[in-house]
Amino acid sequence: MTRDDEAPTLAADEQLLVLPDDLRHELKEPMGPIETDAERLLEAVDGPVIAVGDVVTYHLLQAGHRPDVALVDGRTKRSAVDEEIHDAVTEGASIEVRNPPAELGAPVVRALRRALATDEPTTILVDGEEDLVALPAIVAAPSGASVVYGQPDEGMVHVKVDDDHRAEMRDLLERFEGDTERFWALLEDTDDGA
Repeated sequence: MTRDDEAPTLAADEQLLVLPDDLRHELKEPMGPIETDAERLLEAVDGPVIAVGDVVTYHLLQAGHRPDVALVDGRTKRSAVDEEIHDAVTEGASIEVRNPPAELGAPVVRALRRALATDEPTTILVDGEEDLVALPAIVAAPSGASVVYGQPDEGMVHVKVDDDHRAEMRDLLERFEGDTERFWALLEDTDDGA
């Protein structure tokens, strides 16, 4: 993991999308209901679970449910998570990628797609920031899957993936800066060997 003053960077051909400043306010609103109890949240789950964030992943693990896909970066609210959380959520991490803050790079998009395609629970350890990966996860996950991410100081946001959520996330991602055409090709193409 990088130190705070060493933000990870990607080669130009690996950088896909960057969050523009004028979209940040839209991402502050939760995309689904907020739950503070992981066991109660899990009662509403009947498909694969994609967890975005260390604390969310930890709470799901504590409730006895290993997410099908977990994305963690060792941080919460811009600070390092405590050792107990870090050890629990990184145990068995199977993919490590770089993804700079406020960006969606090719490595994390490929890792997300690979994790969604496998039958084994997969933890993606992100050097940088994983927060924005909730957006492409909602687009790429199968209908009925649950994408769960943290809402700072409020709880866990539970998005049950359906066509309406996918359309909303597609629209949002289209408004990012960068190579949206290549982003969609990487997220949706299953034949490029990634």
